Amino acid sequence: MLRTVPSAKETIRKLLAAADVQINGERAWDIRVRDEHFYQRVLAGGSLALGESYMDGWWETEALDQCIFRIVRAGLKKRVVPRLSTVIAYLKSTLLNLQSKNRARENVHRHYDQSAKLYLSFLDPYNQYTCGYFQSVDDLNRAQEQKLDLICKKLRITGADEVLDIGCGWGGFAKLASERYRCRVTGITISDQQFEYARNYTQGLPVTILKKDYRDLSGKFDKILICGMMEHVGFKNHRALMRVVHHSLRDDGLFLLQTIGARETSRFIDPWLGTYIFPNTLLPSIKQIAEAIEGLFVVEDWQNFGAFYDQTLLAWFRNFDANWEKLRAEFDERFYRMWKYYLLACAGLFRARETQLWQVVLSKNGLLGGYQPVR
Repeated sequence: MLRTVPSAKETIRKLLAAADVQINGERAWDIRVRDEHFYQRVLAGGSLALGESYMDGWWETEALDQCIFRIVRAGLKKRVVPRLSTVIAYLKSTLLNLQSKNRARENVHRHYDQSAKLYLSFLDPYNQYTCGYFQSVDDLNRAQEQKLDLICKKLRITGADEVLDIGCGWGGFAKLASERYRCRVTGITISDQQFEYARNYTQGLPVTILKKDYRDLSGKFDKILICGMMEHVGFKNHRALMRVVHHSLRDDGLFLLQTIGARETSRFIDPWLGTYIFPNTLLPSIKQIAEAIEGLFVVEDWQNFGAFYDQTLLAWFRNFDANWEKLRAEFDERFYRMWKYYLLACAGLFRARETQLWQVVLSKNGLLGGYQPVR
């Protein structure tokens, strides 16, 4: 007796049902399909096709974050055969250094050198494009200020310190740390837009902003921060980055690493995110960080507040959506759907606890008497 091969629609329906997501259902997180080609496209293309078909308007849902949360929490990714895009991503990351000095500039240019107007439309006054610290607060601006202050306290910054911020973004940390703690800050970035903005933003403060790759660093610093930059370094360069930090940090100094972290070791990011949002990025795992710092640093503290990224991303989307009319002249509707998918899908990803957010405090030789964690 011949077995009936299930249609693409039936296969997708069964997969989504395992995540309590219905096709054309009535709940906020259910999927409404607008193009019947959706099923075959997603079955053939996996997560890349799921995001692209949303950008193209082939499906809709009232609560995108809730929909993706259920899909991720149900572990559907592990129930789908790896797609060609996944195989290609693995081969590229294995054979090439996708975050070499030349490629790193191109990677950063594609994401961070878009109009500053885009980022200012949804970020807080300190322009923090990383997770906020929503401990006992609900407001994004307060959460980001709390995060920056937490970093300063964990690093034990004083007015006598020379502080290095590797991947300084738009200069928010440099501004708060120099104003509130009276320290001197050197920030480096390879983004043209961030370099110009950060220089103007911190003008008149004891802050120096340099357009420089971390591999070209020189000098010694009392405290070093990497906040949201290690994700762009790649597994082939993790050890090189940590050697640079070790060389740049004074023997009695402190180093704080804030990074999004992966539950499992990998060599590439989700194909959709890698194609449309963060080209050639990699979320480091605990194993990869441990291998990168072994013999160089002592871990003094490790805090996970990845659950706060859900709140951060939802706040970013609310701001982005509220300011969309001001951005229409520069970006089209497909761009809007791309960024909506990016922000809300990532909110669902963090809510499912598939990805983490770590703050790790490290010293070169271990602090005598130990380190008292700050929360």
